[in-house]
Amino acid sequence: MNNTQIIENQRTQQETTVVRQTKRPRDYQQIGIYKDVNPLDWEDWHWQLKHRIRTKDALLQIIKLTPEEESGIDKAKGKLSMAITPYWVTLIDQEDTDCPIRRQSVPVAAEYVISPHEMTDPCAEDRDSPVAHLVHRYPDRVLLLATEHCAMYCRHCTRRRLVGDDMQEEVASALRFDAAIEYIKSNKKVRDVLISGGDPLTLEDEVLEALIQKVRAIPHVEFLRLGTRVPVTLPQRITEKLVTMLKKYSPIWMSIHFNHPKEITRRCKNACDMLTDAGIPLGSQTVLLKGINDRPYIMKKLVHELLQIRVRPYYIYQCDPVRGTQHFRTPVAVGINIMEKLRGHTSGYAIPTYVIDGPGGGGKIPVGPNYILSQAKGKYVLRNYKGKIYTYLE
Repeated sequence: MNNTQIIENQRTQQETTVVRQTKRPRDYQQIGIYKDVNPLDWEDWHWQLKHRIRTKDALLQIIKLTPEEESGIDKAKGKLSMAITPYWVTLIDQEDTDCPIRRQSVPVAAEYVISPHEMTDPCAEDRDSPVAHLVHRYPDRVLLLATEHCAMYCRHCTRRRLVGDDMQEEVASALRFDAAIEYIKSNKKVRDVLISGGDPLTLEDEVLEALIQKVRAIPHVEFLRLGTRVPVTLPQRITEKLVTMLKKYSPIWMSIHFNHPKEITRRCKNACDMLTDAGIPLGSQTVLLKGINDRPYIMKKLVHELLQIRVRPYYIYQCDPVRGTQHFRTPVAVGINIMEKLRGHTSGYAIPTYVIDGPGGGGKIPVGPNYILSQAKGKYVLRNYKGKIYTYLE
């Protein structure tokens, strides 16, 4: 095959992918099992959680499964069992087994093939947990794990050792976080608290507010964040009541997990608009996933569409070496190439930081193209995004 044919094949593949990306989601009433659902029920986030797809038989009523998917679903029990919201299911392309929405939510047999370098807890969060529900790795900030539950269980999840049980009753009180709150109070260097999980927005408003209130009452905590994927997988959860509650504790920032342009629907945009209009700054955290967002043009489309809904691209994560995710990981060079194709080729606001979370608890380590070619005393030789060379003298 000559170079012209290779280029033409690549162009055809890209055009096909763009068509898939821009394909409108189905109306839920076009799907047999939802055709009689009342629109008020569909917009009720409790209804969405209660009617999540949990079994192979239920999913078979919506899409035809591959043997690899059937095998994966059969094995997905207990932690990180399958759970897909009805809303998310409407985004799945029935005809495309490589649909990015499908691949992130439907278990496959490859999850049960463990590579030699994979770990149960690659970020060593359990080691860095001085008290229950709290991870303290960096000097001035802590991670507070508010729940083990999510609206949907992403198949690339780093915390698959913790999350994924059925939505059994948790202690419906913020009392279970008292040890974590006391720890933060006793460490005056802690100025930044990230509430994550699981997904904290799966908690009832009252439970979440009680936790936020306790954190906000600590004088030396300056910065409070919520880590969530709910605006993407369950946008119905973003209600006026929730937004009004969060606004009381302003400033609160929100980090939302977006991976693909297809996730940015009109319903998702409405949820993000409600949050932004309430004065809650939004950032996006993206995991680099093989066959989903590992092409520069897909990542560029994602960051551009994020800016259009007022979400600032914040991080691209190299997929952590957590057990059962080898089929999602790309070479690091793929991420560096994506950054090369973004820097200088699009707005600075659209460029996230590409990081590797150092295996074993090393924290986030920025990785990117090398723009410093050489340096001597008072002299730097640099290249720009076009490959042109410049010298900077101090």
